[in-house]
Amino acid sequence: MSKTPISIIFAGTPEFAVPSLNALIADESFDVKLIISQPDKPVGRKQEILPTPVAKAAIAAGIAVQQPEDINALSLETFDCDFLVVVAYGQILKQDILDAPSIAPVNIHASLLPRWRGASPMQSAILASDPQTGITIQRMVKKLDAGPILSQVVLPLEQSTTIEALHDALASAGAALLIETLKNPLSEKAQDEEGVTMCHKLKRTMGEVDPASQSAEEIHRHVRALVPWPGVRMHLEGQDVKLIETSLLETEESIPVQCKDTHLHIVRLQPPGKTPMTGQAWHRGHA
Repeated sequence: MSKTPISIIFAGTPEFAVPSLNALIADESFDVKLIISQPDKPVGRKQEILPTPVAKAAIAAGIAVQQPEDINALSLETFDCDFLVVVAYGQILKQDILDAPSIAPVNIHASLLPRWRGASPMQSAILASDPQTGITIQRMVKKLDAGPILSQVVLPLEQSTTIEALHDALASAGAALLIETLKNPLSEKAQDEEGVTMCHKLKRTMGEVDPASQSAEEIHRHVRALVPWPGVRMHLEGQDVKLIETSLLETEESIPVQCKDTHLHIVRLQPPGKTPMTGQAWHRGHA
């Protein structure tokens, strides 16, 4: 006699959540009964209305998807699920939603809680030059990212790691850890409240850098953490340029910029109204 699959309601929105959703769909131990994502929004310069990455994955898998303006307006009790799995959904869930699953509401968080509770844990880890980061599976409670820890996996954070590379590594690690965690009896560990650090939504002003007052390493961390969003901007030889890629060492097409302590080497940048180019190409044209 076959074992009844573990029933899942999945809530997520961006690309980070898709590997976890696909892992649940692909594993016969799970039955994804409903997928919830935020409403489709305009994307890109043309402001074309496109499905969220999670909604797109749901459509491809042929699974029902709901996209309410407010997830808390839904009634989930009728779906009789074992787990509510939430990955980067983007809204605060009320208690009646958290109470809907028969076993637990669980969340994949892209940090080693209690470090970096909040909206930008991956970027914050890079900006703070943390030596390591990772994934936490937590039982969700009403207080933001404060639930007991169910499992964790640690990833080293190199000085060259960019947010794009870290995003993909943690999304993959989170999917694998989620499957492992839900297949086994849950074991909870309370978070250390004395070790809590918080992070917040990213703002454009976070990307404004000044080589006269900041070190080369500090600006390099900003580029690694904040490109492509919200981007990093610097005033350079009379122009406000976007920094796309930097290095602490000279490269073939880079140009040096004197910072507070030493040189930062700009590998690629984007002048106003133009496409990205190498530092040397910009220097030749600017000169």
